[in-house]
Amino acid sequence: MSKIKLAAVAAAGLEAVVKRELQDLGYKTQVDNGWVYFDGEIKDIPIANINLRSSDRVMLVLGQFEAYSFEELFEKTYNLPWENWITKKGKFTVKGRSIKSKLYSVPDCQSIVKKAVVEKLKDKYDVEWFEEEGAEFTIQLIIRKDNVTLAIDTTGAREGLFKRGYRKNSVESPIKETMASALIQLSFWRDDRLLMDPMCGSGTIPIEGALIGINKAPGLDRNFASEKWPAVEEKYWKDARIQAEEKIEKNKKLKIIASDIDPEAVKIARENAEKAGVEEYIEFKVMDVKEVKLPEKYGILITNPPYGERIGEDEEVVEILKSIGRIFGADETWSNYIITPERNFENLYGKRSHRKRKLYNGNIRVDYYQYYGKKKK
Repeated sequence: MSKIKLAAVAAAGLEAVVKRELQDLGYKTQVDNGWVYFDGEIKDIPIANINLRSSDRVMLVLGQFEAYSFEELFEKTYNLPWENWITKKGKFTVKGRSIKSKLYSVPDCQSIVKKAVVEKLKDKYDVEWFEEEGAEFTIQLIIRKDNVTLAIDTTGAREGLFKRGYRKNSVESPIKETMASALIQLSFWRDDRLLMDPMCGSGTIPIEGALIGINKAPGLDRNFASEKWPAVEEKYWKDARIQAEEKIEKNKKLKIIASDIDPEAVKIARENAEKAGVEEYIEFKVMDVKEVKLPEKYGILITNPPYGERIGEDEEVVEILKSIGRIFGADETWSNYIITPERNFENLYGKRSHRKRKLYNGNIRVDYYQYYGKKKK
């Protein structure tokens, strides 16, 4: 079990960001259908989970093969080394999806995979019944055009990588931590420039910016399903956390402003920043976005404005979006990045974006509008 195959699952549109993160960690990558594959060793399971900022989860790929019948699915699943990972008392479930495949009944396929794994473990442990009260093993089954991928979720089915642990409090219309981190990385923000979110809500974008700015790994303060797997030694987790701690640049001077018109939102954002250990790097203000005065040149705006169908009246949202263009768009040294489902955004902003990237904030189809300011001399 020295070499294993892993995959970081990426949300649609964020594959390039996750790929770059893995390459920065030293891995060679291959992207296919939202999964960024990389080879490693068992010790790389903790490293990836603790350090990845924009991936949804890290999967241990047990096997990939073609299957055109239930019998073939059973046999090829049975032949995989489940016994190397799932313990005698392990609690395991099978989640699945099938896309344009002969084996289109997902419940039937899940049942067959579960049966095959059970039969393999029966032979390994010489038992007829499993208690399933131990560590959690969530098996992911994906059949795409008759090609089967079987993997085990190392992160945890209920605790995706976006759950950093700091956002105990939230306000309406939050953005996932993984998405916020990706937006910042797509902006190519650097820590010597001002980062501003004038509609910060619960503070996710400024907090993720601070974590990136001081190089603090996002998974340092949380736990993962595979920490309870005997195959992934406790030493590997300890070493990965020590290495991540050593990379933190606590003395870094950052310029990050988080503001919102709602005093309660700013209070919550500050509390979340404190939980994340980055409060000292962020300046919090209660302020209406329509009244913002740009504090300096060459700043970067990254924001997730309220959505008309979810918060307030459409007219109010329209005025907010117009204000972004009037205030931030008027200064040609500022680079502005706005994520919104508003299809008419560019007209409201007053200018065509340099780039527009299609993303999904949860189940909501959004666009990430990117306006590039002049380069700092």
